[in-house]
Amino acid sequence: MELVPAAALVVYGTIVGVAIDLDHFVIARLETGTWDALRFCLADPIAAFTDQDGIFERGDVGALSRLLSHLLLAGIVVPALALESGSLALVTGAVLYVHVVTDVAWDIRRLRRRASVATDEIVPSRR
Repeated sequence: MELVPAAALVVYGTIVGVAIDLDHFVIARLETGTWDALRFCLADPIAAFTDQDGIFERGDVGALSRLLSHLLLAGIVVPALALESGSLALVTGAVLYVHVVTDVAWDIRRLRRRASVATDEIVPSRR
């Protein structure tokens, strides 16, 4: 068994943890019918890091749609990787698990901070 440098695991984990969020653009496209959020980030890539609130309009993604998408992707990617490398699947699964748990904790915090939350923040409404 070949040992992988810790730095490589951190880089890989970071890439996986960020890449899973690309599904937000697909969800927003399905909800809005446009790729405006993706165009916004492509036109100003720095905004993806500095202006995350400006990427999506309220209700474009929705917490439950996002979490479902993350779980579906993890359920496909991890077993597929396991066919090639159990170790890679384990690392990927751990990263995605932490990502989803963190997303759920963040959503719970957001919901508790607001006395009333618009329904479209939980489940986007079809436009």
